[in-house]
Amino acid sequence: MTKTRLDIARIRAARRLIDPVFLGTPLYRCEALEPGLGCAVSIKLETANPVRSFKGRGTEVVASLLAERGPRAVVCASAGNLGQALAWSGRGRGLEVTVVASRFATVAKLDRIRALGARLELVDGDHELARERAAAIARYEGIRLVEDSLDLETCEGAATIGLELVEALGQTELTEPTEPTESTELAGTARPFDTVLIALGGGALATGVGHVLKALAPGIEVICVQPSGAPAMTRSWHARRVVTTDSTDTIADGVAGRYPIPAVLDDLLLVADDAVLVREASIVAGMRMLHDHAGLVVEPSAALGIAAILENRDRFAGRHVVTVVCGSNVDADAYRRWVGGDPVSRS
Repeated sequence: MTKTRLDIARIRAARRLIDPVFLGTPLYRCEALEPGLGCAVSIKLETANPVRSFKGRGTEVVASLLAERGPRAVVCASAGNLGQALAWSGRGRGLEVTVVASRFATVAKLDRIRALGARLELVDGDHELARERAAAIARYEGIRLVEDSLDLETCEGAATIGLELVEALGQTELTEPTEPTESTELAGTARPFDTVLIALGGGALATGVGHVLKALAPGIEVICVQPSGAPAMTRSWHARRVVTTDSTDTIADGVAGRYPIPAVLDDLLLVADDAVLVREASIVAGMRMLHDHAGLVVEPSAALGIAAILENRDRFAGRHVVTVVCGSNVDADAYRRWVGGDPVSRS
């Protein structure tokens, strides 16, 4: 694989910095989903942790390094999940955390950021305006700015998910595709998975997991999924250059960026086999399927993989797909409107 900014040795080292509560998340085949999707489906459940999203892996790396040798204050822009994760990681290490978010962000996410002890500043605009404000705070106060996806810690923390996926294949140093054997079969499945579907927003999750899979298990297809209402990174991947959008229109707020970061796009071009867009109706249908057949309450971004299968049944027929369920921080009232289910109460 042509070189990206990421490094396998650093990704392995990141495991030693991350609280084990974020590691070793469940990976299991969910047969109840399969009749409606027409393929074998396994779930990598990144919601089973104190911040209910994969973001804690990256913020644990950031906070650990800052606690050792960096400034004791840090700021980030967030649609909600990164802010919660940074607040959680910073609280445990005595860091002062400021989170900038849109006042239109999911209320449950904002409430949890406050509850975790971070200073929360709201802006009258979208996530891109929050990014600008966070950068201004960092410059004015002389503190560390955490830029999701641009900062390698966020990508390499997320990349530890990829290590776990490779290990589930029974292989830690796979360098070329191999025929399935009993030792490489994922527990409870007829054969190892051949495709991983990853929600695409800023790119930390996709570039991190994609880097590991292309380095250690290149036979696995890496497909990124983004809403049609927030297509900037997907359009950029297909154009092989940064493509921006004037606005976003999607319920999947966690992946609703408008300005792809050039360095992140460069990495994504090297590790993703495809990037696809899905409709809002498919996202809602995916959330409903995960609720009804997997017993999971997920936010819209976490249902993108299921949405991609629903819209491309022929492409995935007969395959074994892993979908990374990346977050479950969702507003209860909005969830009921979309899905009709009753999400679990927040602790």
